[in-house]
Amino acid sequence: MKTIRVRVTGKVQHVGFRACTRKIATTLGIGGAVRNLQNGTVEIDATGDDAVLEKFLGMIYTCPRVVIRDLEIEDLPLSRYAEFSICRETGQ
Repeated sequence: MKTIRVRVTGKVQHVGFRACTRKIATTLGIGGAVRNLQNGTVEIDATGDDAVLEKFLGMIYTCPRVVIRDLEIEDLPLSRYAEFSICRETGQ
């Protein structure tokens, strides 16, 4: 079990990407959060088993109307989430 932070660049805002991400995460049993950043990227914090997180990262490419250009992934200290939520836009 681990927690990762993913910064997603491309056409990822105003296309339903956060809702799609939450649906995939919930289906896979991943906890965490997704938020839009002011610079046009989307940030995802996700906690799950390695194999499930890999599957999740592959599945987010299937979200309709989304064009992912790049993923930046970093490990975070383990965080336990009760669910996967959509957060309001942050100032980063």
